[in-house]
Amino acid sequence: MSHDAFITDAEIEPTGSGPLDGRTVAVKDNISTAGVRTTCGSAMLEEYVPPYDATVVERLKEAGATVVGKTNMDEFGMGTTTETSAFGPTENPAAEGRVPGGSSGGSAAAVAAGDADLALGSDTGGSVRCPAAFCGVVGIKPTYGLVSRYGLVAYANSLEQIGPLAPTVEEAAELLDVIAGDDDRDATTREPPEGLPESYADAADGDVEGLTVGVPTELLEGADEGVRETFEAALEDLRDQGVTTEEVSLPSVETAVQAYYVIAMSEASSNLARFDGVRYGPATEAEGDWNEAFAAVREAGFGEEVKRRILLGTYALSAGYHDKYYKQAQDARAWVEQDFDSAFESVDVLASPTMPVPPFEMGESLADPLQMYLADANTVPVNLANLPAVSVPAGETDEGPVGLQLVGPAFGEETIIRAGSALA
Repeated sequence: MSHDAFITDAEIEPTGSGPLDGRTVAVKDNISTAGVRTTCGSAMLEEYVPPYDATVVERLKEAGATVVGKTNMDEFGMGTTTETSAFGPTENPAAEGRVPGGSSGGSAAAVAAGDADLALGSDTGGSVRCPAAFCGVVGIKPTYGLVSRYGLVAYANSLEQIGPLAPTVEEAAELLDVIAGDDDRDATTREPPEGLPESYADAADGDVEGLTVGVPTELLEGADEGVRETFEAALEDLRDQGVTTEEVSLPSVETAVQAYYVIAMSEASSNLARFDGVRYGPATEAEGDWNEAFAAVREAGFGEEVKRRILLGTYALSAGYHDKYYKQAQDARAWVEQDFDSAFESVDVLASPTMPVPPFEMGESLADPLQMYLADANTVPVNLANLPAVSVPAGETDEGPVGLQLVGPAFGEETIIRAGSALA
C-alpha cells in the first residue's frame, strides 16, 4: 500500500458471487466492518471494533468483492484535505506533495494509486466528489435515500450519503448498482420512481447527443484561472459530442456554505454526544464529577477541527440562538432546493468545476479553516438539496487534476452517469 491511504489493512473475503467477482474494494473507515476496527480517523475510536457489517459492506461481500482495507479520512468526516486524521495525512498519488482532498481522501488515493480497484466513501458536503477531483478519479454522490446509511457512523445524517469511487464512470456505476436499494434497517432509504433502468452501469454509454447542460454562473465566480480554463475545455468536448450548453442562475447558492456549516455542525454536536468515555472513547484518569470526566475524555479523544465544529454547532442550537442561526439555515436550505427545481425545468443536468481550486499543498489550509470551508462552495448545495452528482476528471493544471461536477434532479443518476461517461 502507498501514500498512507489506509488506516487498517485487511482482507475480508466475499460471502457470495456476482458482478464484483475478483474485484478489490477499499472502504472508508467510518463504515462498519464486523471484526475489523472502524476508527473514523479519530483517537476516540482507535480501538473500536464493530460487531456488525454496514449494509453496503454486506452487499459488497455478497456481490463477490474482497475488502482490502479501511481508508484514511478526516476525523469523523470533518475536513477537505484528509489532514485532520488522528493517524496522519494521506498524500495525493496524482499530485505528490499535495492533499488528496477530503474527507474520503484515503479512498480516492487508494483507487488513484492502484491499491484497490474500487472504493467507498461518504459524502456530507462533497467528501466523495472533492477527493475524486483532486486525485483524478470518478466519484458519485447518490440521491439521498438511494443507498442505505445503516452502519455509517453519523456526522450530519440529513446530509450524508455513501458513494462509490472508481477509475471510470462505468466502474463507479457498477459499484452503485451493488450498493443501491431499499433497506429495512434504514428508514430514510427510498425506492426510486418507477421507470428507471435496472442498471446504472448500462447508462454509461457515452451517448450525450441532444442533452442540455446548464452552467450556473455563480459556481464559476472565484474559480482559479487554470481550473476555469480546464472546465471550459471539457465543456467544449461535450459540445463536440452533441451537447447544448446554456447559462443558468442559482442565486441561492451564495448562502449555501453558511447554511451548510450551521446545519452540519448542529447535527455533529448532537451525533457526537455519544462519545463520552462510557459507551465509546478512551479511558482517562480524570478526577472529579461526571462533567469533568466527560470533558477529559473529549479533550483527549477529539482533534481540534472536531472540537471546533461541536462548539459552533452547540452554540447554534442553544436557547436564544436557535432561530437566529439554525432556523435561518433551514430556510436557506429550502431556497436552495427550490432553485435547483426551477433550473431542472429547462436543462437536463448542471455542470460546474467540482472544486474551484486545484489540490492544496500539504499543510497549506490547516491554519485557515475558513479557506477550507469556502472551497466547498460548489459541492455543498447538492447535499442541501439531496440531489445526485458525479465528479469526473476534466484535465490537469500544473498544480494537479481538475474535476467536472454534473448534478441531476432527484434519482437522476442515469442522466449524470450518461453525461459523465462521455468524458471518463
